[in-house]
Amino acid sequence: MLKNQLHAERTSATSSNNSVKRTKKRIAVIDLQEKEIREEITVLIKADKALVEKMKIVSSIPGIGSLTAVTIIAETNGFELIKNKRQLVSYAGLDVREKTSGTSVKSKPRISKRGNRNLRKVMHFPALAAIRTDERFRNIFLRIVSKHGIKMKAIVAIQRKLLELTYILWKNNTYYDSGFEYYVVPSVAITV
Repeated sequence: MLKNQLHAERTSATSSNNSVKRTKKRIAVIDLQEKEIREEITVLIKADKALVEKMKIVSSIPGIGSLTAVTIIAETNGFELIKNKRQLVSYAGLDVREKTSGTSVKSKPRISKRGNRNLRKVMHFPALAAIRTDERFRNIFLRIVSKHGIKMKAIVAIQRKLLELTYILWKNNTYYDSGFEYYVVPSVAITV
């Protein structure tokens, strides 16, 4: 936002040098704060050896980097209260809802957007990166686009798949493998 303001101020017909200097100072302060926050996050993660391993597992998914992984884990509290994929998808607001009432009211299915906005927001660019870099996600994207013709619908589907995959790998303690079908192994209580 500040870089856009700086560009607008520079290209303005009545550009003020003082205003440009102030905007540059604000950009420098924010960049410094961002660097400090990233360093604090790194220190907090390195303090817990189990969390370091979990972060490596989540970051093994195509498109998901360390900052995205940290955000997902922080927003879901390490999937502590999440019991299944459906609940996670609903918590993120990526679940599909259809508005119907009798025979007269029938709208197109949409995502509910009733969940955590930060999870939806943080999953957008990883979905684009996964489509670009991983064959499996690219095939899903192309299949949905060819069926519906709406690219954003396919991107949201990839966001949902990435979020579900993050949950599955976190629970199963396994790294991403592009040729493997993922599912959560249910915990079965065996009584003897």
